[in-house]
Amino acid sequence: MPRVDDFAVERERLNELVLARADLLTKRFFALDADAYADGALPRKTKELMGLVASLVLRCDDCVAYHLARSAEEGATEGEIVEAMGIALVVGGSIVIPHLRRAYALLAELKGGADG
Repeated sequence: MPRVDDFAVERERLNELVLARADLLTKRFFALDADAYADGALPRKTKELMGLVASLVLRCDDCVAYHLARSAEEGATEGEIVEAMGIALVVGGSIVIPHLRRAYALLAELKGGADG
C-alpha cells in the first residue's frame, strides 16, 4: 500500500479512537475543523491549499500530508500545489525546507512517480 494510503487509514483509525472517547469540546472542534473546509465563498480546493501552506509553516508533517492529499483530491494541479508550497517557504523561511522535502516526496507519490 502506498505511504499516502497508509497515512489515510491510520488517520481514520486514530480519529475514530479519539471521537469514541472524546468530550463535547473535542467533538465540536473536530466538527468545526470539518465545516471550515466546506465550500463557501472560497472553494474547498482553495481552502485545502491554504491548509497546506499553514501546515508547512507550522511544520506539522501529518497536517502537510493530509492537506496535500486533500488538495489533490479536490482537483489542485501539481502547479497549484507547487506554488502554494513556494508561498509556505517564503512565509516560513528555511526552517520549512525539511517539511517541504517530505511534501515533494509525497507529491511525487500522489502523481505516481518513483521519487516518493
